[in-house]
Amino acid sequence: MHPWHDIYVDDHLIAKNFPVVIEVPMGSKNKYELDKESGLMRLDRVLHSAVYYPANYGFVPRSFCDDDDPLDALVLGQEPVHPLTVVQARAIGVMRMRDEKGLDDKIIAVSTLDPAFNDYTTHTQLPGHTLREIRRFFEDYKTLE
Repeated sequence: MHPWHDIYVDDHLIAKNFPVVIEVPMGSKNKYELDKESGLMRLDRVLHSAVYYPANYGFVPRSFCDDDDPLDALVLGQEPVHPLTVVQARAIGVMRMRDEKGLDDKIIAVSTLDPAFNDYTTHTQLPGHTLREIRRFFEDYKTLE
C-alpha cells in the first residue's frame, strides 16, 4: 500500500474532515519526507538553528498542489504523532506559500480526535501566540532551506 495513492479519501466528507499522513512529529528537528516511488519515509535533512516543527506535519493523500507534491498540512494536537500515522483532521485555515516549483500552500488543521483542539473551526479561534509561532516557523524554515 502506498500512503499517497492508496489511502481512501471520502470526497463528500472532505469539508468536514480528511486524512493526513504524518511525516514529521511535533517538536522534531528531523525533516522526513515521503519517497514518492517506494512509499517509505526518508530523512530529508535535519533543521539547524533553534527551529523545530510546532505541530505534526504531513500530507493529504490523493491530493496535488501546484508543485506536483501532495497538499501539505500542519495538524495541531497535544502530542507528537509517529511518521506514517493517519490522523483525521479538519482544516481551520491555510498559509499561502510559494517554493521554486510554484504554489506550496500549507493547510492549518486540527486533529478531530484530540479533545483539546477538536472544537476549533477557524484559525481566528487559536491563541495569537500559536498563529505567530506557526508563521515564524515557516518564515525561518524557508530561509534555512
